[in-house]
Order: sequence, then C-alpha cells, then structure tokens
Amino acid sequence: MRKIIMASNNEGKIKEAQKILKEYKIITMSELNINVDVEEDKETFAENAVLKAETISKIANGMLCIADDSGIEVEYLNGFPGVKTKRWFDGTDRQRNLALIEKLNSIPKENRKVKFTTAIAVSNGKDTIVVTDFMEGYISNEPRGDNGFGFDEIFELEDGRTLAELNQEEKNSISSRKKALEKMSLELKKYEL
Repeated sequence: MRKIIMASNNEGKIKEAQKILKEYKIITMSELNINVDVEEDKETFAENAVLKAETISKIANGMLCIADDSGIEVEYLNGFPGVKTKRWFDGTDRQRNLALIEKLNSIPKENRKVKFTTAIAVSNGKDTIVVTDFMEGYISNEPRGDNGFGFDEIFELEDGRTLAELNQEEKNSISSRKKALEKMSLELKKYEL
C-alpha cells in the first residue's frame, strides 16, 4: 500500500482522508519528524494547498503529500475573509464568529450568502493535482449548535440549521472536504504520481 503524507496533524482530517483514499496509507508529518509550518500567503485556496503539498513533498524526498486549504467567502463582504478565514481575527473561534456576525449586523438573510470552499492538492514534489469543491449557505444571526468547530456554528443551510446543529453523518454527507477528497480519489486513479 502506497503511503501519502497528510500536511496536517488534525486527526479528523486524517480519518476522513483515510476513509476515502482507501488505497493509500495516510501518515502524518509528525510520524516522519517533519515539523514545518508552511506560510499560506497565496491568493487562492488552491494555490495555498499546492504550496503546502509541494513544500512537504520536497522535504520528504518526493514522497506523495496531500494538503488542503479551505475557508469561507461572504458575498456581501466581497469574498471576505477568504484565504484569511483562520487568520483575519486574533481570538477564539467563537470570538471570530461573533466578529463576523457583527460585520453583517442588520443585513437581511438573503444578503448574508456564504460559500465554503475546500481545495485539496496532492504532489510528489514535481507534479501536482489539485481539486476544489464548495457548499453554500448563509451566515446566521447568532451561533447555534454544539456539533462542530470553526465557523460551523454560524454557517446556516437552506433548511435553517447550522452545520453545528447537524449530526456527524448529515454533516459528512454534504461536506465540501469529503466531496473534494472523492474527486481527488478519482484523479489519483487517472494520473499516476
């Protein structure tokens, strides 16, 4: 079974990737004593994912590496926070979510549209495949739900529930990361890296 490094030590991401990329053994950077924090300074999620995958693969002498970048883009705020989703506000997830809600104070629901994009790249240090997927919703008026992390508590779906109000199975079925991983699985079967 071929090994592929995950450019993350996030257990949830690793488990999800292992479930979908069954023909690979997903290993962590820490298992290879790679302790690098790649600065995500590109303009798009795809460019950041490619940068991470290529950088880690080169450090690991051309071993396959999978990396992702994701975030939310609020239509009313011209795509803000975008690639800076995790970095635009210095504080907890809850504080960042409340600050984003504040930016949309008194804006009606139909103008609070948000897109969550996930880009996933796989590289051998020379050749790279990248795929993206997304899901759409609205920024809620207040945080709701306990089943999630990040902005899940303020990402409202068409049915009025936030991602944090879904059970894990429901959330997984619509996850842009899951859909992007499924696309990547198909791409890896087409192209031999």
